[in-house]
Amino acid sequence: MKTTYILLLTALAAGLAAASPLFADAQSEDSGTPLPPGGPLNTMPQGTYECALPGDASGPAYRVQPDEEFRIGTASRYNNNVGKGLYIMRGDELTSTVGPKKGQRYRRVGSNQLAQIRDGKRTRLLCTRLGGTR
Repeated sequence: MKTTYILLLTALAAGLAAASPLFADAQSEDSGTPLPPGGPLNTMPQGTYECALPGDASGPAYRVQPDEEFRIGTASRYNNNVGKGLYIMRGDELTSTVGPKKGQRYRRVGSNQLAQIRDGKRTRLLCTRLGGTR
């Protein structure tokens, strides 16, 4: 193909993508979910993430929260006991964009750990990727 045709096809594809209602909705600030902060796109390691709250000196060291557990799969997808969804990770902040955890945010605090963020502040909930298969 000639260079001119390639450039025209590229411009046409970009125009169609920008005009697409799917693209507009994903980028809309009116969608109810604030856009995640900037930073390089990233992903978390695949596997099951068990979420827990810290315990105290009179009992167990941590308290597992089974309803918060989720599994990260390929292509920025996750699932939990309610359904499936998508996430985007920019820099060290992960935001669930689609699915049962939509709008929930986490900050990467280790290579296999995420801390929940609510109202811009870190909560006590910590999600850790489990080893092995589950």
